Amino acid sequence: MSGEEANSMLQSVMKHHHMQMPWHNFTPDNSNTPAKRATLKEKATLVGRVGIMLLSYGTGAWRVRDSMNTIARELNISCSADVGLVSIEYTCVDEEGHGYTQALSLASTGVNTDKLSEMEQFVMDFNKGGSDLSAEQIHEILDEVERKPGHYTAIMAGLAAASACCAFVFLLGGGLVEMLCSFVGAGFGNYIRRKMIERRITLLACVSVSVAVACIFYLIAFKSLVAIMHVSLQHEAGYIGAMLFVIPGFPFITSGLDIAKLDMRSGLERMMYAIMIITVATLVGWVVAMAVHLKPVNFIPLDLGVIPMMLLRIPASFVGVFGFSIMFNSTIEMATWAGIIGAIANTLRLELVDLTNIPAGAAAFTAALVAGLLASLIKGYPRISLTVPSIVIMVPGLYMYRAVYNIGVASINVGATWLTEAALIVMFLPLGLITARILTDKKWRYKD
Repeated sequence: MSGEEANSMLQSVMKHHHMQMPWHNFTPDNSNTPAKRATLKEKATLVGRVGIMLLSYGTGAWRVRDSMNTIARELNISCSADVGLVSIEYTCVDEEGHGYTQALSLASTGVNTDKLSEMEQFVMDFNKGGSDLSAEQIHEILDEVERKPGHYTAIMAGLAAASACCAFVFLLGGGLVEMLCSFVGAGFGNYIRRKMIERRITLLACVSVSVAVACIFYLIAFKSLVAIMHVSLQHEAGYIGAMLFVIPGFPFITSGLDIAKLDMRSGLERMMYAIMIITVATLVGWVVAMAVHLKPVNFIPLDLGVIPMMLLRIPASFVGVFGFSIMFNSTIEMATWAGIIGAIANTLRLELVDLTNIPAGAAAFTAALVAGLLASLIKGYPRISLTVPSIVIMVPGLYMYRAVYNIGVASINVGATWLTEAALIVMFLPLGLITARILTDKKWRYKD
């Protein structure tokens, strides 16, 4: 039985906890009335559908609300929306004072930068006569966006994660052995996660199983190298890198951006979502490490000079960011631009830490600021689709895991130190993007 057949059979017997919204039922059959002259209910439904689609593709509350407002203005109505992580409650009011309220929700959240780009283009084009189309025609356009398949198969997503984590391990200080084993572990781990997502397995199960698979396959690859090539046992430290593909960089970063715009509900919900994933992933990694006797010891020093290390960090950063972008369903061109930005910004961050006395948090702020400024120069893509992938590689997953590991083995002081350093970096990354946004985006700069 194929995956599609199994998924179809599953859907035929399940009672969905989250029911699909019958969007076309809100529009009259065979109506050619322009949307700007449609009923309030039809107009409000269009506004809500645009908002919930953007939310499902991973963008922050400010962009969701801004897009809903753009559609509403073109339809000659006013909109007030309360946006969360997986839900929107909004009210639309027409010129006569009549109101219409809807509450919409998602079954889960995720990131799809390609569809996000499609939706932002749709909103931009709507200002150029979109309201002259009928409501039914607009729903059909949105149907096409929703039905658009992903660019990459589960195998390709696994290879993207493998490449990203392999590069990630080098940037953390690992060598060829750690990179190779991380490639194997992350590739199998993300492949399994992708297949579980396709079958709509619940979030925490996907995270737990994929992390466990990544650690186990890292161990298999490592033990094979030990048996065949007699490599040092100290290379086992790279298993942490094999599970870094689950780091929820998008919600971590967008939570800070939302809080900066006083979208507290969305910001706090995104933050808790990210913390939940990190907690589950690190705890599962710790349990597996205890079971198979893996320890997060320090990497064996590479003993490379300053210039060779810098020259190697540039392509490694590019590959890491490119891989994460592919995991987010970016097009090749979009992923390439994100990779270029990430290569510049992340290499700058690492060189600042190595060559100056600047703290890691301040270096992360500087790198995120540079990434935001560079992304503002590239037109044609949603800025968030370039900036977030370019700094996801800076999220300190290694620090987070070592914090949980040390706390788990009762080394509270060591664990607290790692946790504090991780928290500072995570706070400084969105601050860098916020500063860049204030400097370069007039619309984002003001509170209204």
